Amino acid sequence: MYRLSRLKYVFPIGLFVSLFLDGALSHVWAPLFFHFPYSMASELVLLWLVLSYFFENGVDIPLIPFAIAAGIVADLYCSGVLGLYMVLYPCIVALTKVLAHYFSDSFLPAIMIFFVDIVVFATVNYFAYYMVGVTSVGFGDFIIYSLAPTLLLNVVYFLVFYWPIQALYSWATSEKTV
Repeated sequence: MYRLSRLKYVFPIGLFVSLFLDGALSHVWAPLFFHFPYSMASELVLLWLVLSYFFENGVDIPLIPFAIAAGIVADLYCSGVLGLYMVLYPCIVALTKVLAHYFSDSFLPAIMIFFVDIVVFATVNYFAYYMVGVTSVGFGDFIIYSLAPTLLLNVVYFLVFYWPIQALYSWATSEKTV
């Protein structure tokens, strides 16, 4: 019933806004996000995709195709390795679906699953960049100086945006005809 709900407008607009904000926030807050030796990666696209899975309320959003499209846009716009985000975004959506199968749909399991998603996403991203020679930072330094700040930033995003996005999805799924 995706095509009959307001989500056919809300979801793609939210995905576009999150793609835009990832780049814009990283640019505007670069002195905070990338203060040597620390670096934080804003992952609002992952937040949007993960929360969309939790809040779709029986409306089956085609998350994998949208995740692939968002990955292509992210690869073309901000990634140094073409195809990395195009593969990682749908894999994280699939991981979310697998993990959510074992837990209830509430706040604590959702934040825990998002935490795991960010760790997997950032770690696979690190290893991909390490293998092609984009980065030469050791794994321990990656954990301390990049993964930990990235987790902190994105958990704060989760805490700030969880309830507004839940309210938006409640509104968008409340009436099935548009």
